[in-house]
Amino acid sequence: MTLCRPDSDPLPRRRSIGIMRAVFAPSVMGLMLLAGCSSDNITLDDLADAAAKVDVSSMKIDETAEAPAEMLSLEKTKLKFGFIKLTDCAPIVIAKEKGYFDDEGLSVEVEAQSNWKVLLDRVIDGQLDGAHMLAGQPIGATIGFGTKSPIITAYSLDYNGNGITVSNEVWAQMQENDPALKSETPKHPITADSLKPIVAEYKQKQNEPFPMGMVFPVSTHNYEIRYWLAAAGIHPGLYTETDVTGVKDADVQLSVTPPPQMPQTLEAGIIKGYCVGEPWNQKAVMAGIGVPVTTNYDIWKNNPEKVFGVSKTWAETNPNTHLAVVKALIRAGKWLDATDESGKLVNRQEAAKILSRKDYVGAEEDVIDNSMTGTFVFQKTDVREMPDFNVFFKYNASYPHYSDCIWFLTQMRRWGQITESKPASWYAETAKEIYKPEIYRQAAEMLISEGKLDPNEIPAPDYDGYREVTSEFIDGNPYDAKDPIGYINSFEIGYKDDGALAAQ
Repeated sequence: MTLCRPDSDPLPRRRSIGIMRAVFAPSVMGLMLLAGCSSDNITLDDLADAAAKVDVSSMKIDETAEAPAEMLSLEKTKLKFGFIKLTDCAPIVIAKEKGYFDDEGLSVEVEAQSNWKVLLDRVIDGQLDGAHMLAGQPIGATIGFGTKSPIITAYSLDYNGNGITVSNEVWAQMQENDPALKSETPKHPITADSLKPIVAEYKQKQNEPFPMGMVFPVSTHNYEIRYWLAAAGIHPGLYTETDVTGVKDADVQLSVTPPPQMPQTLEAGIIKGYCVGEPWNQKAVMAGIGVPVTTNYDIWKNNPEKVFGVSKTWAETNPNTHLAVVKALIRAGKWLDATDESGKLVNRQEAAKILSRKDYVGAEEDVIDNSMTGTFVFQKTDVREMPDFNVFFKYNASYPHYSDCIWFLTQMRRWGQITESKPASWYAETAKEIYKPEIYRQAAEMLISEGKLDPNEIPAPDYDGYREVTSEFIDGNPYDAKDPIGYINSFEIGYKDDGALAAQ
């Protein structure tokens, strides 16, 4: 078909004509043939006249249809991502299972790893293209605590999601020390105050620190359990240049245990308590071997937990592929946090079912769905609604905030993993090396243009990457990421720095 309009170039109009034919055919074409128009000599005026005669009152338009993904020129399409068997790997799993990676032209394999060190090493040596990581892992690797290799993150997987569980025996002793805890529904948050005399007695009798577990030296769990203990005056130990076990002056010895092994290690009596992500606190309750005493939501409300990490080299080699991955993860996080008009999470039960598969978390759906659907079981008599126990998207949870990175850096310095004093400017500069909000924002803008994201669902364009100052910690101590030195020096327990560094 050609357009019989001599003053017009037919090529620019072909797309619009194709759309008109798709919408109005066969109605328009039928009218035109009846009117005597030859199919090989149709003008734009003919189309307009015929369209005006079509009754569109009964036509239905699908207003929910989304624009197709803006296809990037991908450097690599076949990818392998690693994860640890925890519920907060959910955005990666959901991006795969709901086809969001496929939509971006990516073929993704998701593979469970045995522990956090193996996972990090495999990202560094290129066996994995990226991974579900502890928020502290890109930071620790970049600054050289343990393995030194630059890792970046452009996507935060979640807020919250952890708990601290103690053995039944320790819980009974805590109740004796604080009769208020004998209630079937004790007041929350529960501090470590009632644990302090238990720790002191154990250390005196055994001549060694009280044994507890966490998952990795640069894990949120390590810093959270240290924070909880220190807030009650229990010293969790310091790292030094010559001793990376973190037990200098320790009242509590924090040993590394892989998350899925936490319950059995507790049951065996090797440790007396632990900090871990879900579902391994709920597993202790279901097995009747322990009692979760607090969650990290109560230690720091809406704290960053896991991130999606890639090596700096990989990101520089595969910028478009990285963008495509972040796009898919943003969609997955949004799907996980979708609610109905009443505020009920509508996709979490499906997510729990998917995660329960052996190739993913591999725990019972009934265990996973406790926290995933907004309920946390401390004891069988103490079941609490906690809709924000797992947050994957709302509150800008998936955005890589500089202030989140700086909090981890302050804790690394507080406990001695950063062995030398640093000026305040170093914290801000280091955060910008590791956290990449510009990549997140570019991916989000593409999704907005495709109709898959609303502009109000990401931080405003003038946002500087620093969350507001907050005192929503278990001890009420305010955190201002723009004053890292002042924050480090505000704690009674931990290393201190020269206040003059705050101005440098």
